[in-house]
Amino acid sequence: MMPSRVLIISPNWIGDAIMAQPLLQLLRLRYPDVAIDVLAPAWVAPVWQAMEEVNQVHESTFKHGKLQLKDRWTMAKFLRTLNYDQAYVLPNTLKFALIPWLAKIPERIGYLGESRYGLLNVIHYDDKRHPRPMMAFYAALIDKPDGNIEGRFESLHPRLHVDEKAVDAVKKKLNLEKGTMIVAFAPGAEFGSAKRWPVSHFSALAARIIQCYPGTQIVLLGSKKDNDVCEAIHSNVPGTLNLAGKTSLKEAIALIAGIDLLVTNDSGLMHVASAFDLPVVALYGSTDYRHTPPFSSQSYIMSLDLDCAPCQKRECPLGHHNCMEKLMPSLIFEKVKEIVTSKYLR
Repeated sequence: MMPSRVLIISPNWIGDAIMAQPLLQLLRLRYPDVAIDVLAPAWVAPVWQAMEEVNQVHESTFKHGKLQLKDRWTMAKFLRTLNYDQAYVLPNTLKFALIPWLAKIPERIGYLGESRYGLLNVIHYDDKRHPRPMMAFYAALIDKPDGNIEGRFESLHPRLHVDEKAVDAVKKKLNLEKGTMIVAFAPGAEFGSAKRWPVSHFSALAARIIQCYPGTQIVLLGSKKDNDVCEAIHSNVPGTLNLAGKTSLKEAIALIAGIDLLVTNDSGLMHVASAFDLPVVALYGSTDYRHTPPFSSQSYIMSLDLDCAPCQKRECPLGHHNCMEKLMPSLIFEKVKEIVTSKYLR
């Protein structure tokens, strides 16, 4: 049966939400007239609002790790009135599978996760021995559990869209001059310190860029949790602008749409820049760039590929953090220089 209304239950992370967009692109290709709505946490909602495939975003107030059964029941009652034909449950927990079941949505699709038999009635299985990139992982939900998404997925990439007026407005608010080259750094990472390039390295890179390209504005992006890291870089290099926690996600997305280059740890903002097809220099150590790579046509993965990496740990289990410590600023600057030269001196 051709669905007329579909609900996507969002992951809790910005990067995962963006990497789920190919699923929506495939839905739109298969069912051109379908209305696609999203249930998402407030802190992720602006990402979905920047996707052309999304009809409406319902913001949830669920707290991470909390059951909040009464709140889920209230949300389910509301969703029941909207008569969805299908729900794609992207988080792997029981808590999120409860919502479409309580809402009596006929077809409830997702991975088995926490043994969600009954709550889901179209169950997919993930082979932990052969993990797929996250975009393919989510996109595979469009087919039957034994279907093969490979080949049809590769031409689809996340794309965000922001009105040019919103870009100009946020630049004006932050006193960023028109025509100035803007290089953004995203030095934070939610997962833990093992993912983070050292503050000293970001600082050295910032100083070198400002020295070689006078007038360049370097902006430091992140949430309130990243303020200490960003402030440390700003203290080392006063010419930088610390915006961590000072912009909403909606404003940060609009600002990223107007930058020239992003240097970033493996983070949600990396995927935001990729979705605008911007130059992205992505720094990898403890995480696997084959699993969550940047996907811009101008993406550059910088990794030493040490024998101990990727360890997938929050903190370096060997205590030396060589995967990031030995990824030297001079190497990253050469890549930045290559990008700037190709972008401005063609």
